[in-house]
Amino acid sequence: MVDDAAAGDAPGAAIPPGWRDPLAAYLRAVAIHHDRSPHTVAAYRADLQQLVEFCGAHGIDAPGEVVQLVLRRYLAWLDESGYARASVARKAAAVRTFFAFCRRRGDVTRDPARFLATPKQVRSLPRVLRPDQIERLLAAPDLATPLGLRDRALLELLYGAGARVAEACGLDLDAVDIPGRQVRLHGKGRKQRLVPLGDPAVDALRVYLAQGRPALAATAGRACPAVFLGTLGKRLGTRGARTAVSRAARTAGLGRVTPHTLRHSCATHLLEGGADLRSVQELLGHASLGTTQRYTHLSRGHVREVYTAAHPHGRNAGQGHRQLRRGAARRPD
Repeated sequence: MVDDAAAGDAPGAAIPPGWRDPLAAYLRAVAIHHDRSPHTVAAYRADLQQLVEFCGAHGIDAPGEVVQLVLRRYLAWLDESGYARASVARKAAAVRTFFAFCRRRGDVTRDPARFLATPKQVRSLPRVLRPDQIERLLAAPDLATPLGLRDRALLELLYGAGARVAEACGLDLDAVDIPGRQVRLHGKGRKQRLVPLGDPAVDALRVYLAQGRPALAATAGRACPAVFLGTLGKRLGTRGARTAVSRAARTAGLGRVTPHTLRHSCATHLLEGGADLRSVQELLGHASLGTTQRYTHLSRGHVREVYTAAHPHGRNAGQGHRQLRRGAARRPD
C-alpha cells in the first residue's frame, strides 16, 4: 500500500493552487497504477516541482497556461544551468508524461509536450576500477570504528553483489541470509532478486552486524530495520552512502569514485572472468539484456589476451607483425 506522501497527496506547500490538484493526481497515478517505488515518485515530484517554479517565475500559474515554447525554454534553461543531458532527458520525460496525463484528465485542452523534443544523450560509461584498485578501496575504512565497519560492509556489497546504491540503502535485516550467503535486493520497479555473496562480503557483513551496527543503533530512539545505519541510528540514505564511498576513495588515493563505479566494475570483472551476459543480467537486475551489454566494453589488454589465446594466428600476431615491418623496410635488389 502506498502512503499519501509517496502517492503525491502533498506534493509541497510551494505548489500554486492551479498546479496542486493535477500534480497530486498525477503522482498518485504514478505510484499506484504504474506501481513505481517511493524513490521514483519522489524523483518525479522533484522534477515537476522544478518546472512549476520555472513557470511561476514567468507568470504561469496552471498547466492549462503552458505552451510548447515555454517548455522549450525550460529545457534550454536546464541545459544552460549545467544539467547533464541525461538529467535533462529525464526531466523532459517527466514533463511529457505529466501533460499527457493532464490532457486525459481534462486539465489542459492541448498537450504542449506532445511534440517536445528530448535532447540526445551521450552515453558515457562510468569509470572501471582495476582489481588492485578495488582492493585498495576496500582496505580504506578504519575497522576500529563502527562507521569503518559499516563502510567496509557497504563497499563489499556494492562491489561484491553489484548492488545499486538505493538497493544497498534499502536493505533490511530480514533480507540478509548470512548462512545462505545471499541477500534479497529490491530493485527498480519493486522487483526482488536473490544475489549470492562471496567470502569477503559475507565476512564484512557478519562483523559489521555483530560489532558495528549495534553501536550505531544505540544512538537511535527506536529500532530501525535497516542494515546500514547513519550516525544517528537511522537508515543510511543514498547521499550518505555516496559520501562513504567518496571518503574511502580519497583515503585510497583513487580520485572520484561513486557507488555506480563499483557496480560497473563488478559487471565488467564478471564478464572479463568469463561470465555470460544472461547471468550478469540476472545478477544486476537489468530488465533488458541491452542494458547489460553496455558493460561489455572490455579493456584493450583483456581483448588482446583473449585474441592471443583463442585465434590460431593470434599466438604469434606480435612477432608476425614485427617480421612484416622488417620485411617492408628492406629495399629490393
